[in-house]
Amino acid sequence: QVQLVESGGGLVQAGGSLRLSCAASGRTFSTYNMAWFRQAPGKERELVATIGDAGDSTDYADSVKGRFTISRDNVKNTVYLQMNSLKPEDTAVYYCNAQRFGVSLYWGRGTQVTVSS
Repeated sequence: QVQLVESGGGLVQAGGSLRLSCAASGRTFSTYNMAWFRQAPGKERELVATIGDAGDSTDYADSVKGRFTISRDNVKNTVYLQMNSLKPEDTAVYYCNAQRFGVSLYWGRGTQVTVSS
């Protein structure tokens, strides 16, 4: 069992930056691929970014490429999402997700990000 707790959300003006963190419990964090998803009001949850278990492979949704960076620290059992040049359309609840073999196994409760224009 892995518990995920997100933090770092908040209200920011367009063009600003935020850094989300997701702290994981347990000793097996380094065996999971990790991802960030987001869900805006009235929309489906969408994949934002993924990172491999060793942190050596990353992938991004086209909408955030060049603006967001996913990273992880397997000593601190934490995955991060650095979000720069934020836009109002980035407003959503952001969720941390642990995966194996492409299957989502664990979710955090989410952290709200609101970008004002």
